[in-house]
Amino acid sequence: MAAPMELFCWAGGWGLPSVDPGCLAVLAYARFTGAPLKVHKVTNPWRSPSGCLPALRTKEDGVLSQVPQILTHLRKQRYNADYDLSGKQGADTLAFVSLLEEKLLPALVHTFWVDAKNYVEHTRKWYAEAMPFPLNFFLPGRMHKQHAERLQLVWGAGWPDDEEELEKEMYREAQECLSLLSQRLGTQKFFFGDSPASLDAWVFSHLAPLLKAKLPNGRLQQHLRSLPNLCDYCAAILSLYFPWDGGDAPPSAPRPPASERTESEEEPYRRCSQLLSVLVGLAAMLGYAFLSGLVSVQRGAPGAAGPRPIAMEEEEEEEEE
Repeated sequence: MAAPMELFCWAGGWGLPSVDPGCLAVLAYARFTGAPLKVHKVTNPWRSPSGCLPALRTKEDGVLSQVPQILTHLRKQRYNADYDLSGKQGADTLAFVSLLEEKLLPALVHTFWVDAKNYVEHTRKWYAEAMPFPLNFFLPGRMHKQHAERLQLVWGAGWPDDEEELEKEMYREAQECLSLLSQRLGTQKFFFGDSPASLDAWVFSHLAPLLKAKLPNGRLQQHLRSLPNLCDYCAAILSLYFPWDGGDAPPSAPRPPASERTESEEEPYRRCSQLLSVLVGLAAMLGYAFLSGLVSVQRGAPGAAGPRPIAMEEEEEEEEE
């Protein structure tokens, strides 16, 4: 039996199977098509074979880290959500995905990562609590910087002189994009009828985090909630394709604690994180002992009797529950 494809993605939160739009897009597409994936939900991107998330480990193409590349690979494996689409529907898919990336995504990046209130009280708080020690001290800040730089590239030379005006324009375009999506969806179940396609995976992955996150500053979120068909659309996809993936375990299994958000196969990685924590603590203890003079190194002649070295008892960090 061939080894299954392995997907590494951010863990779930906010009632979603993953908090990251890219990871959500891949998870949704896989559920739509029935693609057999061995999913590793992690809170440390360094556990990914590519160092970033999402990442798909395949036998044919190695490790893929870009969402379009991952979806293309799944299509090659005959898991194609767009198989029944017409040429016009295929063109519409490309147009709407481009619209999402150009008009909505910058506003989402700003909402979660640049808006000071949302970042401090929501985004950084979640990632700092989810990530293992000591990564939670610096990785959220590094991610914040990367997203801010990404947004600066979108804004171009006009930033920061016209930052306030650019921000207004960005949110206006994002609201127009949401309204256009609402009009295009209408009363349909999915964008092309009764079956989900790749466009549904893209739209869901952009809308669901905005809809479900508890943001202190939710101006774009309020506009989305004023469009009931888009809200019902996201709720339907979660109910149909992720009935237990939003953080709630099936009735037959107890819900795992918040700190154990990875699957059973992630146990070796969690052990490595605990060992790293223990080593960091021991290094700090030894450094303090030498600097304060509690422990010293004495040299003597070979075979000469001398005081026995002080034995330091190693403390093993308990497994977090």
